[in-house]
Amino acid sequence: MPNRLIQETSPYLLQHAHNPVDWYAWGDDALQKAKREDKPIFLSIGYAACHWCHVMEHESFEDDETAALLNRDFVAIKVDREERPDLDSIYMSAVVAMTGQGGWPMSVFLMPDGTPFYGGTYFPNAPRHGLPSFQQLLNSIADAWKNRREQVQSGGARILQAVQQNDVARADERAPLARATLDRALAGIQRGFDWTQGGWGNAPKFPQPMTLEFLIRAYTQNHDELILKMLRLTLNKMARGGMYDQLGGGFHRYATDAIWLVPHFEKMLYDNAQLARIYLHAWQITRDDFFRRITEETLDYVAREMLHAQGGFFSTQDADSEGDEGKFFVWTLDEMRAALGADAALVMDAYGVSGGANFEGKNILFAARELDVLAALHKTTQSEIETRLAAARQKLLALRAQRVKPARDEKILAGWNGLMLAAFAEAARVFKRDDYRAIAERNAEFIMREMRPSTALRSAQDARLLRSWKDGVAKLNGYLEDYANLAEGLLALYETTFEPRWFIAARELADTMLAHFADPSAGSGQVPRGGFFDTSDDHETLITRPKDLQDNATPSGSAMAVTVLLKLAAYTGDARYADAASRALEMLQPALAQHPTAFAQWLCALDFALGVPKEIAIVGARADAQKFLDVVFAEYRPHQVVAFGDDGAAIPLLRDRVEIGGKATAYVCQNFACQLPVTEADALAGLL
Repeated sequence: MPNRLIQETSPYLLQHAHNPVDWYAWGDDALQKAKREDKPIFLSIGYAACHWCHVMEHESFEDDETAALLNRDFVAIKVDREERPDLDSIYMSAVVAMTGQGGWPMSVFLMPDGTPFYGGTYFPNAPRHGLPSFQQLLNSIADAWKNRREQVQSGGARILQAVQQNDVARADERAPLARATLDRALAGIQRGFDWTQGGWGNAPKFPQPMTLEFLIRAYTQNHDELILKMLRLTLNKMARGGMYDQLGGGFHRYATDAIWLVPHFEKMLYDNAQLARIYLHAWQITRDDFFRRITEETLDYVAREMLHAQGGFFSTQDADSEGDEGKFFVWTLDEMRAALGADAALVMDAYGVSGGANFEGKNILFAARELDVLAALHKTTQSEIETRLAAARQKLLALRAQRVKPARDEKILAGWNGLMLAAFAEAARVFKRDDYRAIAERNAEFIMREMRPSTALRSAQDARLLRSWKDGVAKLNGYLEDYANLAEGLLALYETTFEPRWFIAARELADTMLAHFADPSAGSGQVPRGGFFDTSDDHETLITRPKDLQDNATPSGSAMAVTVLLKLAAYTGDARYADAASRALEMLQPALAQHPTAFAQWLCALDFALGVPKEIAIVGARADAQKFLDVVFAEYRPHQVVAFGDDGAAIPLLRDRVEIGGKATAYVCQNFACQLPVTEADALAGLL
């Protein structure tokens, strides 16, 4: 018989709806039950594509004896971290404070008021790896709650204090925005770089798109060949390794090794959104066709497998298929030979397939050899090799499609959709692909139509968002990252279509961020702190109001909010946007220089602020003005905003701009000063 989770829309919660555990979703019913019955709460947080979440479910939550212990002594709450990043942030901080590390599944024990007092991640069903069995842990926690309550409460108070003080930004440490911060950050990034395999750190190795974006921005400023070498090495290694799906396109979550070969096979919308944009920008600065191919293959994968019929993007694909991690993606020698016949030898040489295998007796495909090497080995031309490999990939992809696919988390999250919206919109503009533009427009229309509260609550002064949509139901109060990421995506779409409605919508979202997420409190010496909370001022009251400033797999909501506000300041001249962004950046100057890879989106925002962006306004007939648009978007220029049209009422940058001599005209302003308008493309190029 199903438990209460059967009424939820989250695929992760629904995965647990038939457990014998008497699960609750987070809410008043569960919290009041814990208070009424004086029981501790067992809080389990995970997500649908999480491999070890599935393992713990199978070992413990599907076990009748374990479920009986949970049901007797605890109130069990299951949370989808992707739906509730606020709870995930708060209780992950608690777990890290207790254990020094975190991860998912997250297992936290709370007092009835929500105060955490013990926690960890995965607990096995039998003692191993230095961990107690989950049943042993449950019995121990229950005993402590009944017989050593004062000790539990005092420990919880200490943990709560640590969580509430977890703030890297101090108002009394603010410093003026300085290019020296960018220089120190760049030096730190270079010191930590892996000059053999690219990227940063050892196994497991994560793609770090925000750090790569900062490097691309730095390269556009100084054309330092060392920076370009870092970029090329990392981007080539990632896209040629097993972390990239060589057949279907798109990136897996991360590499479990240091050489980008063996991935954790789940695919996340946010990774592919950010990485598609990185490879796009890399193509713009290098014109390397390989980077263009990876960009398009990644976006084509999303369009093919992660796009809802109404226009929203799904969240994730599982690592597991038929209970085995990676089964959908790997190949045996015999499968390859049977599928490809005479071309099998070429494909095996190209993608590292051998009898020795590289993953649990099977083969993860990776780009093992360059085209010129393959051409020499097989005594033909590179062009012939490319043609044969492309045909072979299509054969293998069709064959793979007949396998049991990994499960797909089909909830649609506003913030993650904003990231992918930006990727499709920008790629449409750069590659002149109408299909990408259509996908971006339908996505924006879907979110603005389906993921907002009822019409009665909508207004320009209070443009609110909901977090999650599935099966026609939108729910959960939107978070800062939802507003900021969507606003960024809408601005990218505006610069692709130049439809004022997308700019207007982005500005409304930004105004809502200022009204409901800004931190008005004062620090020591009554200095206004600035910055943004992750939750709105009318959000559910939790044990603390989270303000997670570090970038993780996705950009910090605060960092993206600052990015958007700086762009809007350039478009509008509105000091509210610039002042709020500057206050937030000033608080973080020391942290940005000391921990650059943890604050890379902030570094990108700081780079934009210090780059004194060019404000480009173009007026005139589209056919005549296209010559100007081709100039401004011909290269990757991260320090510009572009407006086109005649709607000065909606877009202040266009106000009072007129055609000169009946010709399309471009205006370029920078640092509160404007150049003379120009009517020729060459003259505009000179100004840029």
